[in-house]
Amino acid sequence: MAGEALQRGDLVEVRSPVEVLETLDAAGSLEMLPFMPEMAAYCGLRFEVDRRADRVCDTVNGTGTRNLKNSVYLEDLRCSGESHGGCQAECRYFWKEAWLRPVTAETPTARPLPESDRQALVARAMPGVRQQVPVEGGDPPRWRCQATDLPAATANVSPWNPLSYIGELTGGNVPLQRFVRVMGRAAVLQPMSKLGLISPVHLKGTGEKPLGGPPLDLQPGELVQIKSKDEIAETLTRNGRNRGLWFDREMMLHCGRTFRVRRRITRFINDQNGKMIELKTDCVTLDGCVCSGEHSLSRWFCGRAIYPYWREIWLRRVNALEPTS
Repeated sequence: MAGEALQRGDLVEVRSPVEVLETLDAAGSLEMLPFMPEMAAYCGLRFEVDRRADRVCDTVNGTGTRNLKNSVYLEDLRCSGESHGGCQAECRYFWKEAWLRPVTAETPTARPLPESDRQALVARAMPGVRQQVPVEGGDPPRWRCQATDLPAATANVSPWNPLSYIGELTGGNVPLQRFVRVMGRAAVLQPMSKLGLISPVHLKGTGEKPLGGPPLDLQPGELVQIKSKDEIAETLTRNGRNRGLWFDREMMLHCGRTFRVRRRITRFINDQNGKMIELKTDCVTLDGCVCSGEHSLSRWFCGRAIYPYWREIWLRRVNALEPTS
């Protein structure tokens, strides 16, 4: 496997801190992509490659799809936010292939890694994680992570480039059935969007002001049902927002479905400017409810699997439902 591009299902071992350090520049990056301090805990451990990061959505500038070369996702490893002010976005890590070693089940496991080596890697990964940037009214910190630096580490991919789509199939990212289904959808919706036949507002609200509703105080593990599209529209403004939160096209697909609350969201880093957003109103994520990359215009096949943020007014407790006849 040496020298070959990693593909879905390959078994890899995260290289030792010493080996990873050799790949990083003074800013703790490789090809402009930061190695995050939280990732050091995985050195020496083994994981399966989930997919290549050949097509990723741009949440910074909204340009659509970007290509992150020589990079993959490992299983569902996500950022804890421990070194980033307690950010709760739980973004998936991007892993440069240079940080990984292909192995087989028969390959001897790595020896225990010295904690001093791991701490040295963390120290190298820390530069620029938190920066003071002068702004009007004070000097709040700006945070740097893989999500904020993604534009610099990637190249733009045209939504009209057929080779970028075919690579999802030939590279093993998606099976044939899914590829055909998503490409059929893209072939219809992408031109319609180009012609202005699809509104950029995914779900237009029916009111001038967003509704807040009575607090549910949902807690992790609680079972909830996502309300219907019409019910949610009643809570949105005409620009498709509720108290600043956007209701995305991918979220509409889950209307009527049942999920467990994953966590309450009170803070997350804004990818666009690195500022920490402190939420003072209700917001939760739902376990297993992520963006699929199958319905997002100009972002087809993105594998970031981002957790959408849900207002409590868009949900109802399952145990509060009336029995059905």
